Amino acid sequence: MAKVSVLILAKNEEKNIADCIESVKSFADEIIVIDDFSTDKTAEISKNLGAKIFQRALNGDWSSQRNFAIQQAACDWIFMIDADERATLELCAEIKKILAVDDRKIAWRTARLSYFYGQPLKHGGWFPDYVTRLLPRKGTTVTGVVHEKIVHQFTEKNIDNAKYLIHYPYRDWAHQLNKLNTYTDLMAEKLHEEGKTASVFDIIFRPFWAGFRMYILRGGFLDGVIGLCQAGFHAFYTMVKYIKLYYHK
Repeated sequence: MAKVSVLILAKNEEKNIADCIESVKSFADEIIVIDDFSTDKTAEISKNLGAKIFQRALNGDWSSQRNFAIQQAACDWIFMIDADERATLELCAEIKKILAVDDRKIAWRTARLSYFYGQPLKHGGWFPDYVTRLLPRKGTTVTGVVHEKIVHQFTEKNIDNAKYLIHYPYRDWAHQLNKLNTYTDLMAEKLHEEGKTASVFDIIFRPFWAGFRMYILRGGFLDGVIGLCQAGFHAFYTMVKYIKLYYHK
């Protein structure tokens, strides 16, 4: 069976990191945690669970941090997972089968099921939310400051969405708002660097369309009240992004 390095980026994730690491132990040959100088017990917990710890400042550049993690990996395959994610038993079993075949012409995408306040979001565009996570180390790089893109020359295939990652993106409302503020800063800056501008039209109508598409067209209403809340947050995120871009003038 081919060997795989599991790569985790973390900062102040003492409430999440143990469950994340434990979820991948069944198939991981090494676990690498890139710690953004956490002030809690993230590094200590990771080390006690057998992970290799490297401390490096993120500085808002996720792709640079992931490329650094790839450079530390010793195995032929890498599996990228965030501290707020968990690999299900079904996904772990499927990854073992993939590693047994060891076809290094393929990059594997896995579905993610996000939970908000104890409830899974299966509609509104949240699921299956495929992300590329398991692929050969050689020939893999990551680009983009925010919403980074994995660059490779492999054929991409999807793992059956019954075998997925569980994702806990927000600890509470305050955490969600803090992440919204950070991501809108980064996205506005990215759009500005690409030479794009925003108008009053963008500030008014793009948020409406974003929320409508998530809640109505993509069936977010089927998730009940939490689906409505997330559609509202998505509309707000879109508005804030374009407001910040507008004031780049």
